[in-house]
Amino acid sequence: MNLRTIDLNLLVALDALLTERHVTRAAAKVCLSQPAMSNALKRLRYLLQDDLLIRTSQGMEATPRALELIEPVRQILHQAERLLESAMFFDPYQSTMQLRLRMSDVLEYLLLPGLFKILEKEAPKIRLDITHISPIDTILALENDQIDLAISMDLNHSSTIKSEDLFQDRMVCVMSETHPLSKEKLTLENFLAQEHLKVSMSPIDGRYVDTALSKLGRFRNVSVNTPHWLVVPQLLRHSSMISVMSEHLVKKAGRKLIYKELPFDSDKFNWSMYWHRRNDATPAQCWLRSKIMEVAHNIQFANEDSKK
Repeated sequence: MNLRTIDLNLLVALDALLTERHVTRAAAKVCLSQPAMSNALKRLRYLLQDDLLIRTSQGMEATPRALELIEPVRQILHQAERLLESAMFFDPYQSTMQLRLRMSDVLEYLLLPGLFKILEKEAPKIRLDITHISPIDTILALENDQIDLAISMDLNHSSTIKSEDLFQDRMVCVMSETHPLSKEKLTLENFLAQEHLKVSMSPIDGRYVDTALSKLGRFRNVSVNTPHWLVVPQLLRHSSMISVMSEHLVKKAGRKLIYKELPFDSDKFNWSMYWHRRNDATPAQCWLRSKIMEVAHNIQFANEDSKK
């Protein structure tokens, strides 16, 4: 295939079509007329020898070939966008880049309000695409250029991935302020005697609690397991369960809750940023990392001030 004979703008149209699964919405997404997008779909079908989108009673449905193309097309467009941004002086205020981040709901809750405030003022056209995937998949996504930046803790990675600590945190035991244990000293025995609400998305999510307990030959009585941190405060307010969660999160979202130090050794940890070395000097990503670090410093300082 001779690329000189192909209009590469068709990739932009293809990405919009595969995202929207609707010709009119896809046209609006990339500022084309509906007839122009219909013509682009016709040309793409001829070029790729596939229908790509098939009309059904529920709307347009992507063919298997189209589904295979979604991620490769997005990566190509993202790399082209990054190349052009890197080739010129990066102006965050004018940039329309899409930056892809991995973070859990707890980190979204802690970091995004401060980051959005910065974006609205300094980079109003930059778009964020946020996903939450397991630690193992996070490293693979960084390696495969499926995300630009990840925020997590203690990820195992190769030398191709770089990292920088953001702020320190620790796990604490959380319960309703009306819980029977709220006015008692928390011991290992009464901690283990309770019904627990556990948060886990992958086997390593209990490393600061269940791993420490297993070394003592002890285990929690887990009544409910959920992959979402932000439901924990609300569930604890209306139940007799206890849970273990980030001190930063419970301080911010822990209305009508109290927290106590864990009755066993549990190390403090750092929330950290992770990115691939290929993006180490990319202007847009350098700028984003600096702004996330700015927000993280504010979180750390606010926590230190609250202890004074």
